[in-house]
Amino acid sequence: MGYAPAQQPSLDACDIMADMGALPTLVSVDEYLHTVYEADCDYVDGMILERNVGEKDHSKLQRAILFYLWERRNLWKIFAIQEQRVQLSPTRYRIPDICVVVGPEPDEQIFTSPPFLCIEILSPEDRMSRMQQKIDDYLRFGVRYVWVVDPQTRKAWIYSSEASWEV
Repeated sequence: MGYAPAQQPSLDACDIMADMGALPTLVSVDEYLHTVYEADCDYVDGMILERNVGEKDHSKLQRAILFYLWERRNLWKIFAIQEQRVQLSPTRYRIPDICVVVGPEPDEQIFTSPPFLCIEILSPEDRMSRMQQKIDDYLRFGVRYVWVVDPQTRKAWIYSSEASWEV
């Protein structure tokens, strides 16, 4: 007696997360770079990692910070952009909520040089262990500063390779 294979549910591209205990589905860099995601995803060593975005408090704070930096771009000689892919290594791509480059706008579509600043805005679903991995990735890549901002508590933290502190 044969059994019909179980029907596989369709998944969003960012939902390629396996059940607990199962091995994750690995995706090639080429597939990651040529797939359109509803909300762009991080790519870490073959795994697609969903980013928590889309809540109003998160979006409002992201807009406010971006506008603040944009208004000062000529004075500070910076280029600020939201949700820009940054290639940290051949198998790691992160998408900070905002990144800031000192100097003119880079020509490349995916940044391969460390930005001066990466800003991550927390969503209620964010876990500190996962955020710490992002912070470590940015600092290892050579990003000088990482800001983590919590719109709910109105607290912020600054990280550098030398120290971290709450502001």
